[in-house]
This record gives sequence, structure tokens and C-alpha cells, in this order.
Amino acid sequence: MKLSFQKLFAGIIIIIVLAVVLLRGDQLVELVETMQTGSLLPLVAAIATQLCKYVAQSFAYSFSFAAVEERMRPRDTLPLVFGTFFMNTVAPSLNTAGMALVVDDARRRGISTGKATSAAILMQISIESGFMSIMLIGFTVLAIAGNLDPVWFLLGLLVVFMVAVMGGILVFGRKRPQQLMKMLRPIERLVNRVLKRFKRPPLNPWVEKIVVSFGEAAGLIVKNPKTTLKVFGCSIAASTCELACFCLVGISFGISLPQVLICGYVIATLFAMISITPQGVGVVEAAVLVLFTSYGLNSALGMTTALVYRGLVFWMPFLIGAVLIQRTKSFKRDK
Repeated sequence: MKLSFQKLFAGIIIIIVLAVVLLRGDQLVELVETMQTGSLLPLVAAIATQLCKYVAQSFAYSFSFAAVEERMRPRDTLPLVFGTFFMNTVAPSLNTAGMALVVDDARRRGISTGKATSAAILMQISIESGFMSIMLIGFTVLAIAGNLDPVWFLLGLLVVFMVAVMGGILVFGRKRPQQLMKMLRPIERLVNRVLKRFKRPPLNPWVEKIVVSFGEAAGLIVKNPKTTLKVFGCSIAASTCELACFCLVGISFGISLPQVLICGYVIATLFAMISITPQGVGVVEAAVLVLFTSYGLNSALGMTTALVYRGLVFWMPFLIGAVLIQRTKSFKRDK
């Protein structure tokens, strides 16, 4: 049974990868051709710094579980880093679709759903916060230069809102558990009505159990402030590595203005997060091009930089994720 499931899932992964390649394969070919026109050394350094980002995130995941007093080694969380990217690409959802993979993987390791969800939320908060710290710097630079578009500012507020909501879930679970239960009850009833329509048995009452787990996990996070700070430190380091990747790609094609490179990274990441297309494919490139032209840069140069950067941060983790997601507990059926 284990073998048949793995073969089935491997087949599904192959179909998904082939579908993405067929839909966006022209971009992959164009990426290879475009990279050949840039300076080699900065491009190699860009690939190295982007890989460092994923390593930093694996440590951030490990510390997130340590904050709720559970053990997950970085080598166990590294497949989750790439697996969550793969899931977020297949099912775009403001970078939260991969949280289900993290929670399920942890549950299969014997970690309670409440603790696993709290660790995943803490990790997602740290990811958004790491980017938010760089975003605020970028928006400040744009505001000083007079190039801050109000639409971009409003989209940036969406990131702040997401961080506030996820943090609020943990705070409510700790401080106002009854209110959180009241908020979740309609979701529980809706799920059970859907299950009933499909002639499936209703779920066992889970709201009270998961809220209690949220409260306990939130207490553990507060109890372990040093570990929690390590989570945010690793996520800020991860965002810094990705910023370095963008800057190195720009340098490879002759862009050397720091404010352009920093703001370009902020806009690229922001639109990748909020876009309804998988990882912002197509939308991000257009947004970066608009920013570069607002600074008077050649549109061809801006498009080249955006294309290569997006190629690195999309194709590399997507293809690696298609392989490593099969090493997570969610898709490895133990005997």
C-alpha cells in the first residue's frame, strides 16, 4: 500500500510539473538565454545567496517548533521549506497554503495539531515580519524619492494586516479563548454541513480542543522568548539573503543604484505574495518593470533583471520542491 501511494503521488507530481513547464516553459528557456548575457560571477553569487535563504528558513522552522517545546531538526524541516513553496505555487493563497503541509507533517511525527499549527503560524508571522522590515525601508526610500505609489502602499498594509491577524489568533487563544471559540464555531458547523451533504460523518468537536492547544502553545512561545527571537532572526536573515539575490542579479546586468535594487526587491516580493497567479508569475515582472522605468532605467534592462530574478526564485525552489515534498511525512507512509 505504501509503495502504491508513493507511485501515485509521484505520478501526480510529474503531471503538475509537466503542466507548469508546458504553461511557463518558454520562460525557463528564455531564462537560460538571458542569463548568458549577464556577468557570470554575480549570477553564481545570486544563486548561492538564494540557496542560503532556504537553509535559514529551515532553521527558522526548527526554532518555531522548539518555541512550542517540540523537536524538529533543520534537516527535517528543509523538505518542508521547499514543499511549502511547491504547495503555494500549486494553490496560490497569500503564501498560507503550505501551512497545511507543515501541520500534517508534524502531526504524523506525534506533535499535537494545536502545537503544530501554532509553530506554523509563528513561522509564517516571522516570514511576513522579516519581509515587512525590508518593505518599510524600501517604502521609506520610495517616499523620500517621491516614487511611492499609493496602490503599493495599500498592498503593503495588507502584509501588516496578515501579520496582525496571525498574531491575533495566538493572542486570542491565550487571552480570550472563549471569544476565539465563538469565532470558530460557524466554521465547524459549515464543515459538518458540507460533510453531511456528501454523506460523511461529522467531525468530532474540535474547536475547543484546538483553542486550548493554541493557548498552551502561545504560553510556551512566551515562555521561550530567546527561541522565539531566533525564529525572527532566521527569517530576517532569509529575507536579507533574497534581497542580496535580487541585488546581485541587478548588478550582473549593470544596475548599481541601491535604492532601485532595494525597492525592486520589495515590489517583486510584495506582488508575489498577494497575486492570484502562482507565485505572481507575470504580475511581478510587470510591477518591477513599472518601478524601474519610474527611476528612468531602460525598460529592456529592467525586464531582463526581473526575468532572471523571477526565474531563480520560481524555477529553482519549484523543481527542488517537487522532489523534496515526497520526503515529508505527509507523503511518506510509514509502516
